[in-house]
Amino acid sequence: MHWLVTTESGPTKPGERGGATAGGIFADRILTIPNVLSVLRLIGVPLFLWLLLVERADGWAFALLVASGFTDFLDGKLARLLDQSSRLGALLDPFVDRLYLVTTLAAFVIRGLIPWWVAVILVGRDLVLTLTLSVYKRRELDPPDVIYLGKAATFALMSALPWLLAGQMDWALAGFGRAFGGAFLVWGTAVYVWTGMLYTGKAVAVARAIPAAAHRTR
Repeated sequence: MHWLVTTESGPTKPGERGGATAGGIFADRILTIPNVLSVLRLIGVPLFLWLLLVERADGWAFALLVASGFTDFLDGKLARLLDQSSRLGALLDPFVDRLYLVTTLAAFVIRGLIPWWVAVILVGRDLVLTLTLSVYKRRELDPPDVIYLGKAATFALMSALPWLLAGQMDWALAGFGRAFGGAFLVWGTAVYVWTGMLYTGKAVAVARAIPAAAHRTR
């Protein structure tokens, strides 16, 4: 059984990004187009931090953030279309997603683009859900099904961050970027926390209803 960090993409299903192939078998391939895109996104993390915090090149940082979101969408599509799902992708893709989110939130806090407590709430929510995975693992159960409202919250947050950054740039849509990004940040944070509570409630219900599996001895 494969255990991934809880993300709003949910447990991997056959044919999905980084999951099983159409036959239900994980591929051991490493050099695939989706994996290359994930590695490029991973390389983009320190580059983004350098652009935003050192060079303060907000325009380039904005472009990189948008490109990262687009490639995240693209690699999932290509994995299905090209049948290039793999074990590496199952681990790499959600890892890069969360790394981008955490580092972007930290960088925005340092730049004063978002309040520190918003970042603490968002990262804390993911940490709590990661801990709940042990409930399912001890009972030899798969993680819970995706709450698609959580996917919408993640989309809202990942849309809010580029727009907030665009609001710092010297261009005609700066005011719109600040307002639009701020609205998405508030909505996304509220729904993100709410779905986190739902996931936690499911884990508590499972812990109460199903005893942990006995440890096997050889």
